[in-house]
Amino acid sequence: MAGHVCHFEIPADDLGALKGFYSDVFGWSFEHIPEPFDYDVIKTSGETLGGGMILRQDPRQGTVNYICVDSIDETLEQATMRGAKIIVPKSAVAGLGWYAILHDPQRNSFGLWQDDKNAC
Repeated sequence: MAGHVCHFEIPADDLGALKGFYSDVFGWSFEHIPEPFDYDVIKTSGETLGGGMILRQDPRQGTVNYICVDSIDETLEQATMRGAKIIVPKSAVAGLGWYAILHDPQRNSFGLWQDDKNAC
């Protein structure tokens, strides 16, 4: 089903400290994936929505919610025609799918995610 928030990503200046915070406060656990990204998968206590934690790459970088779509290409086209700006272009996560990050017309960040086991 498309159109729902299916993933979130939290940037961190100090991964260990921030993972400790979320673990202590909410009981979240983390699975580190070193390759091809230095990425920590977040397992929330409810297991209804998963997330990830990465090192902050820009001081303005905030949490990004990813919306699942059936076609990332079609959604990028529709969104940009309506005033969105692409911040991170369509990119593959090998064997899992495609993602992109955009700003809506009022500069709010959001991500798109399309499942695709053939992504490379």
